[in-house]
Amino acid sequence: MGARKAPVLPYRRGSDASEADFFDIPDEPCWAIVKRQLRYLKQPRTWLVFFMLVILTLFLRREKPPPPPLPHIDFDRVDWSRYAYSQYATSSPYLCNALIVFDTLQRLGSRAQRVLFYPENWDVLVEDTRDRDSQLLAMAQEKYNALLVPIDVQMVKAGSGPNESWDKSISKLLAFGETEFERIIHIDSDVSVLQNLDELFFLPSAQVAMPRAYWELPYTKQLSSLLIVLEPAFKEWYALMDAANAISYGQVDTNITARYKYDMELMNERYGDSAMVLPHRQYGLVTGEFRVDDHRAFLGNEHEEWDPEKVLAEAKLVHFSDWPLPKPWVMWPQELLADILPKCKVKPGTMHESGCKDREIWRKLYDDFRRRRRDVCKLLSYPAPNWPPREKTPGLADPPAGAPEAPVETPAVN
Repeated sequence: MGARKAPVLPYRRGSDASEADFFDIPDEPCWAIVKRQLRYLKQPRTWLVFFMLVILTLFLRREKPPPPPLPHIDFDRVDWSRYAYSQYATSSPYLCNALIVFDTLQRLGSRAQRVLFYPENWDVLVEDTRDRDSQLLAMAQEKYNALLVPIDVQMVKAGSGPNESWDKSISKLLAFGETEFERIIHIDSDVSVLQNLDELFFLPSAQVAMPRAYWELPYTKQLSSLLIVLEPAFKEWYALMDAANAISYGQVDTNITARYKYDMELMNERYGDSAMVLPHRQYGLVTGEFRVDDHRAFLGNEHEEWDPEKVLAEAKLVHFSDWPLPKPWVMWPQELLADILPKCKVKPGTMHESGCKDREIWRKLYDDFRRRRRDVCKLLSYPAPNWPPREKTPGLADPPAGAPEAPVETPAVN
């Protein structure tokens, strides 16, 4: 049997080869090297590894979404019996307004309690179908689960008709005495609530928090009482009542031509330098802002461009203030409306006018309020007053309570 031929092995340089020879490239065509390496691509595991590397690369290079908000308050675990919204009704129109506020808060998902202050000579006993005040009080209690708090009628001052727009009542300050609550938000009832306000209950501790009356800036820095976030305390209640009674009985001189109500004056005197100031863009917008051309006081600067849609989207509530136009539960005198209506930006008053977004928003705010008044209270607006107002003839009897009259001079915001 012949000797078996030994296999031919590739040449390997020994350790005694020179350093230059050790790093020489083998005498093998590059194409042969490539072909040999490509054979490995036919194996499934190679493609699996390649696919996983691609997926890993894409995953690491993806644009990460913004981190979700981390709320410091779990609303589902809050004891909402400790927090409340308050309203006061000194007349039939304001009773309906209070229910509109409660209805909106309920629709927006607010979980806080509701408190309604009303004259003690009213009752929830519905005697007939025309007893609308009692019906609305009963609705506040049954449908909106409101705590009804009767108040002394002596505290109800001027302003009891549909044109009740500058009333000297201090009834809203009674919320300071409701110490069973940890915090109360009082909202003027001549507003439209646009978004949930429950976040205000969890502000850092402060006796009161209020927005600025920005329309007075930069000349006067006043706090506006259209929204008050307060911590009830008997000490504060007694102090405010003493100050209010001193004004009521003439023991303190008050400037009756001031452009703010007594309650606003009292709040500024006591808390003007200590209150937490809320941003007025969210919590102090007034409808009159859509009628002016100069928005620097509202925007707080001179470089920002006025965008009515953005402003409305940011606002949590809007307060109706367009004197001498009546409040929204009174129809507009057409003669007055022509002067008050917001003007378009381009070619106003012509067939080719445009840029009328301010007007559209302004009218929609009023229309929405009247629609809610009809839907919630089943009440229509009061007829428009005569304009210009007719002077009262001497000797004639006063109109019956609740009858519409021409609007009296009121502050720009109340």
